[in-house]
Amino acid sequence: MLTKVNRKEARRRRHLRVRKKVFGTPERPRLNVFRSAKHIYAQVIDDTKGHTYVAASTLDRELRNEIAYGGNVEAARKVGELVAKRALEKGIRKVVFDRGGYLYHGRVKALAEAAREAGLEF
Repeated sequence: MLTKVNRKEARRRRHLRVRKKVFGTPERPRLNVFRSAKHIYAQVIDDTKGHTYVAASTLDRELRNEIAYGGNVEAARKVGELVAKRALEKGIRKVVFDRGGYLYHGRVKALAEAAREAGLEF
């Protein structure tokens, strides 16, 4: 079994490998996902400027009262809906999805599917 340090390093390597191909532009920014044991975070980023347009996480005031625990699939689904709502308010409809080196499964998949259902295209 991989140790914690090796697991983090392996995820970082996978993330860098994905980032070689996935790049956010002003027309189609990058939807980035970061996952910890207790929370999940999502950002819509323009990599040409290094600017974050919108962000959402389980720590947001809007979601803090709705969810009891931020490290489950239901919390990820709500974060996906919130980031999509905020992106649509800013006029962003199309994004590229950056799974952050995580498997497209569980919380990451729930966030992505909720964002799609809320109106983001990727």
